[in-house]
Amino acid sequence: MKSLKEQLSGLVYSTETGQHCPDCAEPVSQCRCDQLADAERIASLDGIVRIRREVAGRKGKGVITITGVPLPEPELKALTKKLKQRCGTGGSLKSGVIEIQGDQRDLIKTLLEAEGFKVKLAGG
Repeated sequence: MKSLKEQLSGLVYSTETGQHCPDCAEPVSQCRCDQLADAERIASLDGIVRIRREVAGRKGKGVITITGVPLPEPELKALTKKLKQRCGTGGSLKSGVIEIQGDQRDLIKTLLEAEGFKVKLAGG
C-alpha cells in the first residue's frame, strides 16, 4: 500500500502533455488502464450471456439485466444503444452490466442470439 506522500507526489498534469492518468502516470490520451480492465473482465467470463429480470431495490419497476457479454466497453455501449432502440425503452450500462427497462426478455434473447451470443434466461 502506498504511503500518503507517494499518493500525493504523482504527476497529474504537465504543460507539455496535459492531464495524466493517476494510476499509470501516462498522458490521458495514451492511458491503457481501461483497456486492461476490459481485458481482465472479458477473460473472467464463461462465454454465456445471462438475462435476468430484477425488481428488488427498484420500487417495483422491472428491469432486465444482461451480464456476461464478452465485448470491450465501446462495443458494449453500442450494443446497449441498439437494444434500447429495438425495445423502445430506456436503459443504461453500469460496470459491464446492461440494464433495459421493462420485461422484454424474449425479444432481447432473440436479438442477442442473432448477434451470435450464447444466451440463457436466468432467475425468475
